[in-house]
Amino acid sequence: MYVRDYSSRKYIIIGLLVLVALIFIVRLFYLQVIDNRYKLSAKNIVLRYEKQYPARGNIYDRNGQLLVYNEALYDLMVIPGQVKNLDTAAFCTLLQIDTTFFRSRMELAKHYSNYRPSVFLKQISKEEFGAIQEKLYQCPGFYPVTRTLRHYPVPVAPHVLGNVGEVSQQEINTHPYYQPGDYIGKSGIEKYYEPELRGVKGMKILEVDVHNRVKGSYQNGKYDTAAIPGKDLILSIDANLQQYGEQLMQNKKGSIVAINPNTGEILVMISSPAYDPNMLVGRQRSVNFELLLNDTLKPLLNRAVMGTYPPGSTFKMINALVALQEHAITPNTMFTCQGKKSRPIKCTHTHISPLGLKQAIQESCNSYFWNTFKNTLNLPKYNDPKVGYEHWYNDIKSFGFGSKFNTDIPYEVSGNIPSPAYYDKVYNGRWNALTVRSLSIGQGEILVTPLQLANLVAIIANNGYYYEPHFLRKIENLPDDSTLFGKKIWTAVEPKYFNVAREAMLEVFEAEHGTARWYKMDSIHQCGKTGTVQNPHGEDHSMFIAFAPYKNPQIAIAVVVENSGYGSTWAAPIASLLMEKYLTGEVKRIRYEKKMLEGDLIHNKGKDK
Repeated sequence: MYVRDYSSRKYIIIGLLVLVALIFIVRLFYLQVIDNRYKLSAKNIVLRYEKQYPARGNIYDRNGQLLVYNEALYDLMVIPGQVKNLDTAAFCTLLQIDTTFFRSRMELAKHYSNYRPSVFLKQISKEEFGAIQEKLYQCPGFYPVTRTLRHYPVPVAPHVLGNVGEVSQQEINTHPYYQPGDYIGKSGIEKYYEPELRGVKGMKILEVDVHNRVKGSYQNGKYDTAAIPGKDLILSIDANLQQYGEQLMQNKKGSIVAINPNTGEILVMISSPAYDPNMLVGRQRSVNFELLLNDTLKPLLNRAVMGTYPPGSTFKMINALVALQEHAITPNTMFTCQGKKSRPIKCTHTHISPLGLKQAIQESCNSYFWNTFKNTLNLPKYNDPKVGYEHWYNDIKSFGFGSKFNTDIPYEVSGNIPSPAYYDKVYNGRWNALTVRSLSIGQGEILVTPLQLANLVAIIANNGYYYEPHFLRKIENLPDDSTLFGKKIWTAVEPKYFNVAREAMLEVFEAEHGTARWYKMDSIHQCGKTGTVQNPHGEDHSMFIAFAPYKNPQIAIAVVVENSGYGSTWAAPIASLLMEKYLTGEVKRIRYEKKMLEGDLIHNKGKDK
């Protein structure tokens, strides 16, 4: 009988077993010695990954005064999957919260992730955290992260500086850099310069024991990344002047914008009523925001760039300049005025007649500027008032009206200069100078912002050009703002025509019948123009534009005080006091200052005129 010999096969089986063993040994060696991914994964249960939030950049005024800085605080983070054997009652007592809040926050955290950290309680002050820190080791799954909170040592310019708040889901979707719980600039300079101010987040990996106590950095910080602090900003705002202007505007509705005409730097931007920027900081932010939002006085509205007004008599300056440029008048052109009997636009008062351009500006004569506007549109060389209007429209637009400056000014609106197409649509193509005569005195469909008016004054001070209005002077470790906002922009009106306007504005303060003669300074020559703006919703607005000194101007200013009557009553003295404060460092005209500081046009309507 034949018997098969299988003895040789045992070597094949042994060889296969040895091969498999070798494969396992090599693979284990690779995983345990060469590739440490699984080692790191296994250690995740005892490693804590803490985001390192950078210090947000500080903000200073033009003189180095600190406007915004950071205060340390803490967010309490939670990893729901690690929360075990927690004494809930003791924990709630420690944090001074109730069990309902605890359960809702835990549900929210679990919904986000059971294994990834999320914020349980945010913005805990240093004082509060001192008591919590001592017992936090007894609370597995909870740990603190150091954060910062904005603080405003001088509570001024809230509309300019803006505020910081927690990112929304929409902001996270738009900017992948942010994650839930991060903070972002919500408005103002904080929002516009967010990339520069926020810095760059880092990461620290810590080893913790089973009691959630930190034992040290993982591998001596080999895998840590340091946070990069945000950059400091120096703004053009003069904090002392801003604070003084806000005091003058207390209990009044309106705005002030002051510009350095030599640079376009905004020295002052005030919207009143305002609010303390510290109100929109910390855990009370949302509550205070709702209060401000529902306030009937609209303190959140930045009237300086979002408020639009008919410019009234202040617009006569630009109508005169355009008429000179278009050769519709000369400085010596004279028109008659019959005061309140004038037609088709009556004048506000009786004065010398006939009168020339300088006198017309001093007297703010409606009849003169109606005739000036009519001549501009009816120039024989255009043979059609609509063509004349189109030239007028383009000249006006060159002054920055009807459009945004698009610099670092928050929430700016463009205002309105009605186009020829608009009137074609409204009047079915049949219109002329008489139809739109209200534009001659700055009424009708014209709407401007106080910022645009301040820029107009800067143009007159500069004899025909301006720099884009802006806030930034310097970013830390970068060149000054000249690389960003240093462009000189010329208007359509030649420089030679501006001198007559400057001289006429000087007479507003200097002449015997000048509308701001009461506020003349002894040592400094001021130039201005009053405006009393018709308001279809109530009492007239008081408006004033000015610059000083007459030679070598350093400040151009526009003031609007809503529902307060004549331009010379409130807006003119406020503008003059601010120019005195800026140019001399002190105010000597105490009588006018006292009246402006004490004047209450909100609670005592009609009593302070």
